[in-house]
Amino acid sequence: MFGIHDLPLFILSGLLLNIMPGPDSLLIMTRSATQGWRAGVAATLGIGAGTMIHVLAAALGLSAILATSATAFMLVKYIGAAYIIYMAIGLLRSKRTDPAAAVATVPPLPYAKIFAQGFLTNVLNPKVAVFFLAFVPQFIAHDAPSKALAFVVLGCIFNLNGMLWCTSLALFTAQASARIKVSPGVSLWLNRVTGGLFIWLGIKLALSKQH
Repeated sequence: MFGIHDLPLFILSGLLLNIMPGPDSLLIMTRSATQGWRAGVAATLGIGAGTMIHVLAAALGLSAILATSATAFMLVKYIGAAYIIYMAIGLLRSKRTDPAAAVATVPPLPYAKIFAQGFLTNVLNPKVAVFFLAFVPQFIAHDAPSKALAFVVLGCIFNLNGMLWCTSLALFTAQASARIKVSPGVSLWLNRVTGGLFIWLGIKLALSKQH
């Protein structure tokens, strides 16, 4: 149907790829551990929205520009890396809401801002666009009646699997955090450690190559 073949293999491969750790998973786990599962789901929805932008762009051929133009790839790459590092600086600068208080507390972020973080972290990563161009076409037949439609269908399936995994990750992290009762002080340091990891991921993205 739609000129798609080996769909079970595509679903399994996509699930395994989504499970691999990266900035998306790190963001979801951090927000879930510090603000609960709703914050993790907000990040998940943002990531899912960003993924759909990549899917539609690839289906329309826009992502091919990133795959073939070194200038376009470099521009998006540096913008994405700068945003990740900007987000990392915000995490590193996390402070107590009341410096005089005996217990450190970290002010929660609005869900809309968490959604935006997830969206921008994903959509500004050109490696995701190149991945879709390399991975998805392998499961589309050469004689498919509409390759663009088949691409969108497979992209939606991949995104749905990813969001199910990310939602499960958010719920599991929030539940584990509640069980071990992460203190506000630990949450403060968790933000700072995550900030350090995001700086590493931002530098890694900035140094990544097109192919």
